[in-house]
Amino acid sequence: MKYALVLLLSLAIIGCAGNDETPEIAADTGEQQIYDQAQRYLRASNWDLAVRGLQTLESRYPFGRYAEQAQLEIIYAHYQGFEHEAAVEAADRFIRLHPQHPNVDYAYYMKGLAAYSSNDDLLARFLPTDEAERDMTSAKEAFAEFAQLVSRYPDSPYSADAKARMVHLRNLLARHEIIVANYYFRRGAYLAAANRGRYVVENFQRTPAVADGLAVMAQGYILMGMDDLARDTIEVLAMNYPEHPNIDDQGEFKSVYTLDGLQRNWINKATFGLFFPPTPPQFDSRDG
Repeated sequence: MKYALVLLLSLAIIGCAGNDETPEIAADTGEQQIYDQAQRYLRASNWDLAVRGLQTLESRYPFGRYAEQAQLEIIYAHYQGFEHEAAVEAADRFIRLHPQHPNVDYAYYMKGLAAYSSNDDLLARFLPTDEAERDMTSAKEAFAEFAQLVSRYPDSPYSADAKARMVHLRNLLARHEIIVANYYFRRGAYLAAANRGRYVVENFQRTPAVADGLAVMAQGYILMGMDDLARDTIEVLAMNYPEHPNIDDQGEFKSVYTLDGLQRNWINKATFGLFFPPTPPQFDSRDG
């Protein structure tokens, strides 16, 4: 694995170094020629040279026939080259300069897409990771950008895809809260865990994580001795999610810590707690 990572990083460095050999664009090169060359770079997926060519076009012919199109294509080239921050900056610039442009919805869409993809770094693209365990800053930014697109331009051809990505992001944000709650259980912070579960239930309705949010709440209340709240929450969980792995056939809560107390296995009891001690409760019905 170590050697594979070294190889991937080496290839990335070599690829970046290769882009430094940029052909010079003669001072007398016409607008159409520069634009056509930039299009060839785009078709060849040479994103760095495409950006440089389009920027040259815009700077030399700021009021030319391709200036605004070049600005849009710079956003795209930055995004395809995994330069997500640069893509967002280019999109912001286009929106600021052309708020009434007929394709300004594309700039809003690309802002969301760039934020949506900003956590897909080199290692994440090759190594399997749980997306919900990553930092959620970019996910929140992407959701806000897509929401703005959908609100401002409901009839945009990009709105349908933006809505679909918003559903995924909402599910992701909800699942992240459950992961944080599990961490709090491991730390013995039961109130903090219960609050995270309640936050999911109250703010992420119709996401798959709601069931785990209820289970987190029930477990937190049990551990804090709030049995009445625990029973009410278990009843809601059993009524709405009877197949949840923490609900048994009788609708009772299954866990190491239940309303009947700590459920120790026989080996732990026989060895007076020396072996197989109870582990902190963890909730992820995706594994069920």
